[in-house]
Amino acid sequence: MILSQIVAVAKNKVMGINNTLPWDIPEDMKFFREKTKGHVMIMGRKTFDSLGEPLPRRFHIVISSQTNLNYNHPHVEVVPNLEQAIQAAAKRLPEWPQEVFIIGGSGVFEESFPVTNKIYLTLIDKEFSGDVYYPDIPEQFELTEKKQVEGLIPFAFTTWERKQ
Repeated sequence: MILSQIVAVAKNKVMGINNTLPWDIPEDMKFFREKTKGHVMIMGRKTFDSLGEPLPRRFHIVISSQTNLNYNHPHVEVVPNLEQAIQAAAKRLPEWPQEVFIIGGSGVFEESFPVTNKIYLTLIDKEFSGDVYYPDIPEQFELTEKKQVEGLIPFAFTTWERKQ
């Protein structure tokens, strides 16, 4: 199993405000859709709730300490911690691809760094106000790819991989 984080981050490390994205970058939303479609995704409860509803053609594993959560959807499973989320993802792999995406929030990203293989980070070349920040990428990762995109809000698609 390959564990990959996927996230968009402003120049000042902001990745969200009031459980929404503080920017509108269609190219990044398309990148997220194309990367995660058909895959298992791991996320915290607030991140899942921010989606509004389960995303089509994906399996959602939601980490929450709330034991009474029941989203009543065939592609949603609730677990109490990251370790059980990874175990739940592994059980789904016969029917889903090997790459599992971690999509947030901040605490889930930070806790998952030790087991993450790859980070798809959209780096937005602008500062935004926000209340959720992406943690520093540990030194065990190195930048392996960068594609700059110019526009109203310039940004770069970057890929970080765990050093061998």
